[in-house]
Amino acid sequence: MTKDEPGLRERKKAATREALSWAALRLAVERGLENVRVEDIAAAAGVSPRTYNNYFSSKAEAIVSRHRDRVLQAAGALRARPAEEPLWEALTRSLVAPYVGAPEGPDPRWTAAVRRLLREPALQAELLRDSAGVRSELAAAVAARTGTDADRDLYPNLVASAALSALQAANEHYLAADPVVPFQPLLTEALRQLAAGLPDPSSR
Repeated sequence: MTKDEPGLRERKKAATREALSWAALRLAVERGLENVRVEDIAAAAGVSPRTYNNYFSSKAEAIVSRHRDRVLQAAGALRARPAEEPLWEALTRSLVAPYVGAPEGPDPRWTAAVRRLLREPALQAELLRDSAGVRSELAAAVAARTGTDADRDLYPNLVASAALSALQAANEHYLAADPVVPFQPLLTEALRQLAAGLPDPSSR
């Protein structure tokens, strides 16, 4: 076994996970969540249902994993940012990075369908279950960067919670915008306003 094999294996697993999650989202948007079977998702991703079950226990988990994986990717990126970079600049760059390459002008029919899909109770429950875990990972990355303790100090948890709320608000605005708007600048602006202390719009 060469040194590169474990890394390659992990990359293949991540690619399979991403393909399954994307297939689950696309099919649910096209057909409705209740009309999508595990077999459909597996076939769309080019794997067996058994492989699907090795990654996810439900359709909702597969769809929500896209959000979870992006936040975990951002937490890892934050740990790797230059130490001299200001926290909110590093945090913004890290949270925006997973969305690089997203369509500048998404199809309004797609965003409307995703908005309807996210009202599904199963997806809302999965997002709620997942929220504590992703917040904890992001808080740990903030703590590592600021020399605080995520288990004892308020600061890293407050920063992580606020940043994820900005992400949620940007996503909701993106899905509801008419005409459509690109997501990355929207998220960047949400985090910029948060870093500035959410100044009163009338004072700007």
